Amino acid sequence: MFKKVDVRKKLPELEKEVLDFWKKNKIFEKSLKKNKDKPAYTFYDGPPFATGTPHYGHIVGSVMKDVVPRYWTMRGKYVERKWGWDCHGLPIENIVEKELGSKKKKDIEEMGVEKFNELCRSKVLEYVDIWKKVISRLGRWADMENAYKTMDLPYMESVWNVFKQLYDKGLIYEGYRSMHICTRCETTLSQQEVSEGYKDIKDLSAIAKFELVKPSPLTPLPEGEGDKVFVLAWTTTPWTLIGNVALAVGKDIDYVEIGIKNQESGIRENYILAKDRIADVARDKEYEIIKEFKGSELVGKEYKPLFDYYQNKGLQNEENGWKIYAGDFVTTDEGTGVVHIAPAFGEDDLKLGQKEKLPFVQHVGLDGVIKKEVGDPEAQQSGYRASFAGLSVKPMTGEKDSHQKTDIEIIKYLAHKGLLFFKEKYEHSYPHCWRCDTPLINYATSSWFVAVEKVKDEALELAKEINWSPSHMKEGRFGKWLEGARDWSISRQRFWASVMPIWVCDQCGEVRVFGGVGELEEISGEKITDIHKHIVDKIIFKCEKCASTGSAQVGTMKRVPDVLDTWFDSGSMPYAQMHYPFENVEKFEKSFPADFIAEGQDQTRAWFYYLHILGTALKNKPAFKNVIVNGTVLAEDGKKMSKRLSNYPDPMEMFEKYGADAVRFYLMSSPVVAAENLNFKEADVADVVRGMMRMLWNSYSFFVLYANIDGFAPQDTRYKIQDTSSLLDKWIISELHTLIREFNLHMENYELNRACRLVPKFVDNLSNWYVRRSRKRFWKSENDNDKNEAYATLHYVLVELSKVMASFTPFISEEIYRNLKSPYPNPLPEGEGDLVSVHLADFPMADEKLIDEKLNEQMQKTREIITEALQLRAKAGIKVRQPLGQFSIFNFQFSNNEKEFLNIIKEEVNVKNVAISGEEETEGKWAVGDAGGVKVSLNTEITDELRMEGQAREVVRFIQEMRKEAGYEVDNRIQVCYDGQSDVFEKFGSLITKEVLADKLSAEKLEKTDLQKEFNLDGEKIRIGICR
Repeated sequence: MFKKVDVRKKLPELEKEVLDFWKKNKIFEKSLKKNKDKPAYTFYDGPPFATGTPHYGHIVGSVMKDVVPRYWTMRGKYVERKWGWDCHGLPIENIVEKELGSKKKKDIEEMGVEKFNELCRSKVLEYVDIWKKVISRLGRWADMENAYKTMDLPYMESVWNVFKQLYDKGLIYEGYRSMHICTRCETTLSQQEVSEGYKDIKDLSAIAKFELVKPSPLTPLPEGEGDKVFVLAWTTTPWTLIGNVALAVGKDIDYVEIGIKNQESGIRENYILAKDRIADVARDKEYEIIKEFKGSELVGKEYKPLFDYYQNKGLQNEENGWKIYAGDFVTTDEGTGVVHIAPAFGEDDLKLGQKEKLPFVQHVGLDGVIKKEVGDPEAQQSGYRASFAGLSVKPMTGEKDSHQKTDIEIIKYLAHKGLLFFKEKYEHSYPHCWRCDTPLINYATSSWFVAVEKVKDEALELAKEINWSPSHMKEGRFGKWLEGARDWSISRQRFWASVMPIWVCDQCGEVRVFGGVGELEEISGEKITDIHKHIVDKIIFKCEKCASTGSAQVGTMKRVPDVLDTWFDSGSMPYAQMHYPFENVEKFEKSFPADFIAEGQDQTRAWFYYLHILGTALKNKPAFKNVIVNGTVLAEDGKKMSKRLSNYPDPMEMFEKYGADAVRFYLMSSPVVAAENLNFKEADVADVVRGMMRMLWNSYSFFVLYANIDGFAPQDTRYKIQDTSSLLDKWIISELHTLIREFNLHMENYELNRACRLVPKFVDNLSNWYVRRSRKRFWKSENDNDKNEAYATLHYVLVELSKVMASFTPFISEEIYRNLKSPYPNPLPEGEGDLVSVHLADFPMADEKLIDEKLNEQMQKTREIITEALQLRAKAGIKVRQPLGQFSIFNFQFSNNEKEFLNIIKEEVNVKNVAISGEEETEGKWAVGDAGGVKVSLNTEITDELRMEGQAREVVRFIQEMRKEAGYEVDNRIQVCYDGQSDVFEKFGSLITKEVLADKLSAEKLEKTDLQKEFNLDGEKIRIGICR
């Protein structure tokens, strides 16, 4: 016996019962224990922040990270699923800053780093309980109770060890670079962080006029004309003009000196610019070309600074400033062909400044505020600002519509000084802080770097070993990012993060890098239980080098104030989650690299990248073998999901309404697991329930209902599926093993959506073809071999299908498997019954001997022919219940089992005869169609005999509906009385009684009826009564 199945069971209710079963019987733990001694399969789980509730991006990732480990567990692997929490960095700091109302980094320093960091610590795990609830309800198995945290001492110590290994390999260095900084957060950002925050904005661009000091006009000016010559240079960051110390030209570029009359003074002014840029720069102005020359002729010429704040102030290398230099980065693609050089605010600018030993003017602080020496704070000239001190070059927190405020003031100044040639709004893509949304600026500053470029060739070679899904990521998004890899800036001027384990002597400059807490404890003599900034910054000690040289003044070793980029934390995850190399050395060496990781496509430039770089540098291995990249889940209208707009359904509400299985299956069968975006549609989730899930449930409940009626025992070894004589049995078994073969192939290639999409087609084959075509085998009264073979086949298929589906739809699969494999109502002895779980079963492997490709093809062709025949019926307006005389198939042969296939067609199309013919009929009423290249025709003529049989079948339908309405069980025998259309009942009485399980069919009224109803049959009323 099997537990009775409620055909109307709500899937969310079922799922809660399964969750209780898993929890009570510790099925997850048992799945691990079962495979403890099997080969390990390593899975790295990228840790999320617990500073908010899970969204659909997390749901997609979590389902992928559940599907794959479940699958490989069933394939006999030992798959640990250790959860982790990301705890450090700007995401946490920004939350605390908002709560404190802090607007600047200085606010934190004033309140105290220790207090700030402890507030960050308190916020890190604020939403952990909600996460646990959502992850559990989703059906994901993960060890969240023993989760690693990036803020814990063991994790942070391993991060130090990673840093020390890189340092010892010569891959860590301090350098001075022009990098993007966030002026609100007051910290540098990595190349990847910058790439996350680009937005299209409108800035003010300007062409400034730089007057040559000794123009010696290249062509003498006519008498009365002006004697000034200006070099034109274009900029989209007018605020950087204060820091200008040079101009750059292309030495081989063609330049011109042109004359343009000033509309106000009438005096001609001469301008120098690239010849190719005249049309775009001069625009509608009338000009005269005075002379053409190469850029090399301009090199060395001096010009007057636009601003005099730094000239003659004793700057180092001042003698090299405010001159024209050659730069190989100058082009004529845009601007004037002349580049204004401010070494403090541009990468090319800084390189040229270092090469030519230019003076260095950094008139803006790390906070984005112009320094006090830039003018007299009290000065104010008529109509324009003479002092810029105190202005923010980019908007500060809370400011609106101030993106161009400082640029406007600079442009006003230039205009009043006669040094502005042109200004306009310029739309371009500009980087913003990925956390606080502040526009970034290029800023020359010191930073510590990982020398990525030293290992780039090796990283590119090792990347060839990684399997990507989708495959285009390998050479595309990831590959191209890796090809352009640059040294990684890892130091940050922040607070809540892993710290840089570097101490420097304040006398001799000796550098000491620590790779573990024990080393620092030994040299400092202090017991250390926390290595966050506010703790370790207090640890100082005497310099051993100074002491060993007998120096009169022994220096003090102090930690450099910077903390580490949080991506250094994340990239160290494989080592740090195991506290390697301080513990678990053998375990780590056996499990590295990971067999599988999965995240969104933004991680191709982030976590995936940093894992790979560190794996290459430390272990000369890729950090992972297989990776799935998902796309973004958007709202139904294609917009970004927004809590403020409430434009998406809450995930937990979806689980409660449709079940987690439906959400899981919807997401995993969609393009989102192939790095494409998905517009989330609740209606599509509902379709999964109404379609595939309901079909499966109906097939399962159908089996249980009739198997219990007939007392089918799956333990009966007389009926072996490979020995069945039924064509339908052989076909569904062949299709099942084809499914298993293809499913395994896609799963081994990490193509989750392709594996997932195989299931609905099979379920449709099972429910709408196999079960429907086999109903009479289950319904018939005699308990013969054919019936028992049907039971054995359907039982086998449902059990194996539940295993195939278990990783994607773990709840419904568990219900089906447990009921069909568990003795009921008598469970196994204590301790054994609990082990019946699909998630403790082995995944099925395809048996090629049971796959008959020809049978599959011919059954498919049979269904195509039937579909076309039914369409011909529909076009002719003839119901399927109405029998027809003849259906013909032309120029097609079934290689095997022709009689059985023709019989299937005969029954499905409801015709008296099916023939395979070489010639088309020309006499009578024929409807002609095409079934995938096979011509067919249907005789649509209805004789009186056929019409009467059609009416009999309508009567059968009426009585079956009455049985349901009366609440009869499917095996209840009944009695039927009727009034009207006696000729139909008399001629087709045996057909009617057989179909409706009637022991009696009579025109005489029954003494007692359970239900009586009146029907209309082709315009004539008939009355029918039934009773048990």
